[in-house]
Amino acid sequence: MTKRGRLLGTLLLAALPLLHGCVSNPATGAKMHQEMLAQDAVYDDPELQAYINRIGQRLVANSDKPTMAFTFTVVDSPDINAFALPGGYIYVNRGLLAYLENEAELAGVLGHEIGHVTANHHGRQQGAAVTNTIVANTAYILTGSGDLAAASNMYGNELISGFGREMELEADGLGAEYMYESGYDPESLLEVIGALKNQQNFQRVKAKNGGAGRATYHGLYATHPRNDQRLRKVVSTAAELDTDTYTEDPSVPGEFRRHIEGLVWGDSVQSSRSSDRYYHNKLAFTFTQPPGWSVNAGSRAIVASAADGSAELNITVRRREPASTPRKVLETSAGGVINDGEALDQAGLKGFTALSSSTTGTRRLAVIDYRNLSYLFDGEARNFSSQDSTLLEMIESFRPMHPQEQRASSGSHVHYIQVPRGATLASLAAGMRIPDAEAQLRLLNDFYPRGEPRTGDWIKIIR
Repeated sequence: MTKRGRLLGTLLLAALPLLHGCVSNPATGAKMHQEMLAQDAVYDDPELQAYINRIGQRLVANSDKPTMAFTFTVVDSPDINAFALPGGYIYVNRGLLAYLENEAELAGVLGHEIGHVTANHHGRQQGAAVTNTIVANTAYILTGSGDLAAASNMYGNELISGFGREMELEADGLGAEYMYESGYDPESLLEVIGALKNQQNFQRVKAKNGGAGRATYHGLYATHPRNDQRLRKVVSTAAELDTDTYTEDPSVPGEFRRHIEGLVWGDSVQSSRSSDRYYHNKLAFTFTQPPGWSVNAGSRAIVASAADGSAELNITVRRREPASTPRKVLETSAGGVINDGEALDQAGLKGFTALSSSTTGTRRLAVIDYRNLSYLFDGEARNFSSQDSTLLEMIESFRPMHPQEQRASSGSHVHYIQVPRGATLASLAAGMRIPDAEAQLRLLNDFYPRGEPRTGDWIKIIR
C-alpha cells in the first residue's frame, strides 16, 4: 500500500469532475510565476527565500513525488495566506510567516501546500463556477491589470475555498506525513492551524464590533482545530507510519528566529530600485547610471559625470509647450547643425534625439516630454565617437519611476525580545503603534485571546 493509502485509507473521496485545463496545466503555474517575478511580487530577502526553499525541498524529497520540481517563494504581501499553483509552485506570504512560532510550523504550511500538488487538487476541484472564478483571477494576474501581490492573494483564496473541506483535510494528512518523514513533529501542524483559527476568531470579533474584518487562510474548521477529531486522527496517523530509520529533527536552534527577525509587518516597504540607476524622488523619473559615474541634482540642472571627467550629460527641465513637439523644442534650442535625428518612444514617453555639430564639437541632444514638463538632455565628451553610445543609452533609459520604486517608508518590522520582569502583553502592546496592538501581540505569540508569557521568554513585537 502506498504512503497515501496507509495514511488516508479511511478518507474515501468521491469521484470529482476534471476542471478547465487552465487550472491544472503546469504551464499556467510557470507563466504566472514568471509574471510574479517580473512584477516584483517576491519578498526581497534572499536568505529567507533560501531557508524556506531548503525546508520545502526536504519535504518534497519525502513526498509522493520526490523527483518532481518544486519552487518555493515568499510573496511580499501582508495577508495571512499560502497557496500552490499547478506545476509545483508554492507561495507563502510574509504576512503568514509573522504568526508562526518555529520551523516545524513552517514545515506544516509548506507540507500542506505540497500535498495539494501531489494529490492533484488543481485538477480535481468541484464546480464550474469555482473554475471560472479561478481562470478569471489567473487572467487578472497575467494581464497585469492590478496589483500583482493582491491578485495572487485573491487567486490563493479562491483555490482554498474551491478545494473544500475534504481536499483540505487530505492536504493536511499528506503534509503531516511529509513532516513526520522529514523529522518534524506532525503535531506542529495542529499548532499552526490553531493559530490561523485564532486569526479567524479575531476577525469575527473585529467585524462584530464594527471593524473591517478580512478572510483568513485555512478557515475551514467550525471548532478549534485541536478539537477537530477528523483532523487529529489524520495528524496522529502520520506519526504511526512505519519507517526504517529514525529521522532527526532538522531544525537548528535559533535559526527560525534569526530569519524572521526584521521581517516587514503590514504594508510593503520594499523598493525595487536598482543600484545601477539614478532616481529623482521629487520628479519621479529614473535613468541608467553607468559604472563610476556620479549624478548631482542642483536647482538648475541634473548633471551626470564620468569619474574621470571625460563625459557629461546635463538635464534641464522646462514647462511643456502643448502646441509644440520634442523635435521642435530640440531644433530651436540646439545652437548648431542638427543631424542623425531619431524619434524616441520609451515607457509611454515621446521624445526626439539628434546630434548637434558646431565649431566647438559634437553633442548628443534629446528632448523627452513627461507629464507637464519637457526634459532637455545635452551630452558632450572629449572623445565623442567612443562615448556617444553611453550618452545615448542614458537618454534611452529615461522613464517614470514604478510605484514600488517610489516607496520610501521605513515601515514596521517584527523583532524578538525577552519579556522583562513585570511586563505583560498589555504593557508591551502600549508601545506598539499599530491598530489592535494587544490583540495583534497576542496573535503573534499564540496567546490569543488570553494568557501571559513568562519573564525571559522570547516573544515577537512590532516596531
